[in-house]
Amino acid sequence: MSRVESPSAVRAPLPRWYAHRYNRSELYRLVAAATRWLPRPTRLELARRIGHLAPRVLPAERAAVRNTLSVMTGAVGSRLAELTRDVFGEFAMCFSDLIVASRRPARVSAHMGPVRGIEQLLRQEGAVVSLTAHVGNWELAGRLLAQHSARPTHVVVAVEEARALERWLRRDGDGVRFVARAQPTVSLTLMAALRRGEAVALQGDRALGNRGDVMVPFFGRPAPFPVGPFQLARAAAVPLVPAFCTLGADREYVVRVLDPLPVVRGAEEDGLRTWVANLERVVAEKPTQWFNFFDIWNPFGS
Repeated sequence: MSRVESPSAVRAPLPRWYAHRYNRSELYRLVAAATRWLPRPTRLELARRIGHLAPRVLPAERAAVRNTLSVMTGAVGSRLAELTRDVFGEFAMCFSDLIVASRRPARVSAHMGPVRGIEQLLRQEGAVVSLTAHVGNWELAGRLLAQHSARPTHVVVAVEEARALERWLRRDGDGVRFVARAQPTVSLTLMAALRRGEAVALQGDRALGNRGDVMVPFFGRPAPFPVGPFQLARAAAVPLVPAFCTLGADREYVVRVLDPLPVVRGAEEDGLRTWVANLERVVAEKPTQWFNFFDIWNPFGS
């Protein structure tokens, strides 16, 4: 395992994920208005079918998903094409639920199934860092875990290009506060929250393109992952708890909370390696709910 320290990667402006013309709040408002009265099964099926059309207008994302699935699953030919289509379909279903939950959370919370391993979170008496990934419906899981933990939870998010969209989808409430990663004082904000005994939730599956990225084997190939969450947990002397939320075949969500990862000085990269191994197992089980539409092994094209 080695650290990524390319000077060009540190200085160059980082790419924005999903900067396409369809990522607009007006479009999502239209979709929400058009489907607000549909029963959930009908709405999800409609979303799935629309998602199956998305690869036609998102060729770059289609190619990235196809290449990723070929590595993760070994699929070829028609099976690979089917899996690629299903990624877009399942993303559309999860995003449809997220849109509804942003305005009518009760309509979706009724379909949150068991929280497996919730005792791992409940037995933590003080502050905790929760680490998740872009698998399934991670934003819904964050809200659910915040309710279970009985702590204010600070969710760290990237600053999206469409700020109106972010304000519309991500509203503080239910014990959740969204914190933009790009804020100059974000580290101080998160440390202060942890010292108050609160929770911090981050995503650990997207490299940042700086010295905080570490190369870790992922499906047999080295990929950059951020070590920052582990450095934060070590600095605050709090445990790091991995959690994932996936959509089942019955279209009910299942949240899995894994064993806490204690982080001590000098062992941050060991913790990261354990986290990536956990992530790989979850993604292997649900490859069509891995919602990263770029080359995870070479995200910055260098």
